[in-house]
This record gives sequence, structure tokens and C-alpha cells, in this order.
Amino acid sequence: MIGLETEPRPILRAYSMASAVYDDWLEFFSIKVPDGPLTSKLQHIVVGDEILVGAKPTGTLLASNLQPGSRLFLLATGTGFAPFASILRDPEIYERFDTVVAVEGCRQAAELAYATSVIEDVRSHEFLGELAAGKLLYYATVTREPYYHQGRIPDLIDSGKLCDDLSIAPFNLATDRVMLCGNPQMLADLRKLFAGRGYAEGSSGKPGDFVIEKAFAER
Repeated sequence: MIGLETEPRPILRAYSMASAVYDDWLEFFSIKVPDGPLTSKLQHIVVGDEILVGAKPTGTLLASNLQPGSRLFLLATGTGFAPFASILRDPEIYERFDTVVAVEGCRQAAELAYATSVIEDVRSHEFLGELAAGKLLYYATVTREPYYHQGRIPDLIDSGKLCDDLSIAPFNLATDRVMLCGNPQMLADLRKLFAGRGYAEGSSGKPGDFVIEKAFAER
């Protein structure tokens, strides 16, 4: 949780950390909602201002909540890419999986900038770049303007187009593990899609084939 001290009580919202586990700073990624309870104020802070940060991180989007597999799909829309920015910067992910496929869906191409920059940083990183070479794939798609990949992530998976475009084998329950973060409709559609294909949702008590970040709050 992060937030600000306000009257009569603090405003706090759940945010995913985008920084790597080894960083000595915290990075967050958010849209700016002009009349949002938190971001309407948060977007105006300057260096030296104080924010509230929860002492204990929580959430379900953990690689430890997944069964062993050889391919990892990170499926996100919008600011849902934030936790994947952290995961993609984790060397252990490339040691655990043979292929890591990061997918970001947005309404307009300009909104892909953050995810694209993270992928570029990983690929050019002095240490991570070598680990990710030949393993990290990136697929960006938009829904409301012309782009070389278009369409909603659930539709692209259901039709097989996503894998076809990447020239990789179709989804396979025996090898593939999936992490989901984004807008509620996308999460609902993908949960139904993967459950229908026999994928089991994982948790801290029982690792599965896919996991979902369930925190969603007005910014």
C-alpha cells in the first residue's frame, strides 16, 4: 500500500512494486486520474515530500505460487504491467523458465511506452541481458487505433493468433505457466479461458498453473 497523509484520514491504495527485488529504491507505475482520491494529489508531489508506504507487501502474483513449467506468460493491460517490470528484472525467472513471454495490451500505442522501456532495459542490461537473450519475448497490442498487433489479449490467445505472431507453440498445460494483472474484465475473461483448458489457479497454499493479481482500487 502507498498513500498520503490527508485529513480526516490518510488515503491509501494498493500498488504493485515495479522495482527489482535487489534495488535500493521503490518504483511504482500508475496512471494520473485528475479527480482520483489519491493520484489527483500524488501526481503533484515533489522531491522531499513524504508518502506512506506499507511495511508488509501482500499479493498473489508470485512465481512461487506456480507449479514448475518451462514457459512463463506475463499477461497485462495498462498499469497492470507494473509487477511484471519487477519480475522481468529478477535473474531467477530466467533460470527457472526457458521462455518468458511478456504481453502488454493498451487502448493506444502511446500507453505501451513504459512496458516497452522495461523490455529494452532488460535486454540491454549488463547482466540481465545475457540471461534473457533468446528467452524473453515481447508482444504489444492495442485496441483503439491502428497498430501492427491489434486486439484484446483474451481474443488473441483464444484464436491462437498471439502464439502464431510470435512463431511459438500453442499454449500447453503441461509446460506453460501464466501470471495475470490488469483490468477486471480481462482477468475475468482469461480466468474463464484458462480454467476451461484445465489450468488450475494457484495460491500460496497450493501452487497452480496460473495466478491473478486481485487487488484493484480507484486511483
